[in-house]
Amino acid sequence: MIQLDQLSIRRGGRVLFQKASMQLHPGWKIGLTGVNGAGKSTLFSALLGGMESDGGSLTRPAVWTVAHMAQEIKALDMKAIDFVLSGDEEFWDIQHKLEHPENLTNEELAHLYGRFDEINGYAAASKASQLMAGLGFFEHQSELSVSSFSGGWRMRLNLARTLMSRSDLLLLDEPTNHLDLDAILWLEDWLKAYEGTLILISHDRDFLDAITDHILHIENQELILYTGNYSTFERTRSERLAQQQQAYEKQLETRAHLQKFIDRFKAKATKAKQAQSRIKQLERMQELSAAHVDTPFTFSFREPTKMSSPLLQLEHADIGYGEKLIATNINLQITPNSRIGLLGMNGAGKSTLIKSLVNDLQLLKGQRKASELLNIGYFAQHQMDALDGNASPMLQLARIADKKISEASLRSFLGSFGFSGERMDTPSEGFSGGERARLALALIVWQRPNVLILDEPTNHLDLDMRHALTMALQDFEGAVVLVSHERQLIAAVCDELLLVHNGQCREFDGDLPAYAEWLRQARIEIMKNGQQPAAPIQSKVADKPAISKLDKEAQRKEAARRRELSRPIRKNIEKCEAQIGKFQPRLAEIETLLGDASLYESSRKDDLLQLMNEQTDLKGQLAQAEEQMLELMMELEELESGFAD
Repeated sequence: MIQLDQLSIRRGGRVLFQKASMQLHPGWKIGLTGVNGAGKSTLFSALLGGMESDGGSLTRPAVWTVAHMAQEIKALDMKAIDFVLSGDEEFWDIQHKLEHPENLTNEELAHLYGRFDEINGYAAASKASQLMAGLGFFEHQSELSVSSFSGGWRMRLNLARTLMSRSDLLLLDEPTNHLDLDAILWLEDWLKAYEGTLILISHDRDFLDAITDHILHIENQELILYTGNYSTFERTRSERLAQQQQAYEKQLETRAHLQKFIDRFKAKATKAKQAQSRIKQLERMQELSAAHVDTPFTFSFREPTKMSSPLLQLEHADIGYGEKLIATNINLQITPNSRIGLLGMNGAGKSTLIKSLVNDLQLLKGQRKASELLNIGYFAQHQMDALDGNASPMLQLARIADKKISEASLRSFLGSFGFSGERMDTPSEGFSGGERARLALALIVWQRPNVLILDEPTNHLDLDMRHALTMALQDFEGAVVLVSHERQLIAAVCDELLLVHNGQCREFDGDLPAYAEWLRQARIEIMKNGQQPAAPIQSKVADKPAISKLDKEAQRKEAARRRELSRPIRKNIEKCEAQIGKFQPRLAEIETLLGDASLYESSRKDDLLQLMNEQTDLKGQLAQAEEQMLELMMELEELESGFAD
């Protein structure tokens, strides 16, 4: 287990937490929470052994393998699949040694092959491929170099590499930041099945709720451990703070009563003893502090100055890049009442559509009609990157504000976004991602847009700021078009869901749980066919034929059709079974031959190597055949389930 004993840590002369004592048991899934700067990443450093404590100790079993997802990744020439495989360091090391058997003794070879078998090295490539597929990569991308991917996709590769490790302790810092909803749902399932100890930093409430069974919260220089997921933590913490506030107020009342008696009677001889007794009672009383809740951000979008309807339209629009067509014949109208959530798998065209709406990307065909009164507030990653790093928040706001606005008003406005004191006048170059996101939002809000177009606005925001943004968007009097992987934000803000998929943009007739279920089914289709599934435009009227009403002849034909559809899968299953039947007897024979002591004599080194190589090849083929048969059986089950529907 992980043991904290009176642990205290400072950073930059500031106490982050002190005298923390607790035990974190194997198999726990722990959400590490607290405001930005509270010390979450510092605690990760301590767990990794890279941070000296200011007092006390932090220990974990020395034999544990620790996997940690770093936030940076270099542009490497390594193939993506190899980069992921290298996350299992022991597998990677053994594989490289086995590539040069001439450098090894027979005993070393035997040991390496034995260990390779123990760690299930023959299935490593399959595991790496599944991790990449789950995180949104297509099969052909596994052979591309890491350097060919953009920053966000490199972070996905980094996450896959981390998950590849056969770890006892897994440390993940904001793993969902560069994932779409599809990949997040897959990652949730993967982490639920993870058997080691997980410590997770995340600002996604739904994600924390789905995975964690404990919350470790940092506040007021304390580490406090709560049992339950994030929702349970919020309820428990609220109750604890209410009780703390009641105790504090009661103590204030008691202290005031004692002090009043002391002040009144300490000079009177007849009451001196009682007064002295109360003085000692007051001195012995442990002083409680008022319940402190981290001050949440609160801001609101300023009322748009002018409005018209519609504000923006796309008519018969084709969107894409150059000759690459992404989606066709899009008809979209945005009015002041529009609250649109854009859904779609990664790469389907959500960001392309947004760029077309804001006119950063010219339509390939069709028309974009904008009202003369249109005033778009556009938030995206490149908007944050476009901030003037040499200018402070105060200077950047002053540049776009009316000269008549007082400095006090500007400072008050920035304060609602969490900028205070010296931070308002500090150049933004060294700001964290969260600070830059807050500044970009503040500049958008100030300009009083009547259409907000937001592309993943919460990526760098903490829980308090996400809540403040959700509340502000609910009260916003203009239109909203939102792309976000955060389900809670979409559900709270949007009342219309549009799906971008298979070159089309249409209304999704369902809610977010229905969309999540479709995503799971879509992934099955992709694994089956190696391509995008058909668009899931849900019809309000079922159009499936009622098989039960068909006559006997039609039923016979339907049964024949089903057999014909499933026949290729069944044949492939039979082929896999036949292959497995051939591999197993030969592997058993090789095991018997390897038990012959004379085989390990120096004169028979070539025979030994030949047998070991054959054993390695056969085990790899066996693992591949078993994996293929499992996939085929799942495919058959899915197909037959579709028949039942």
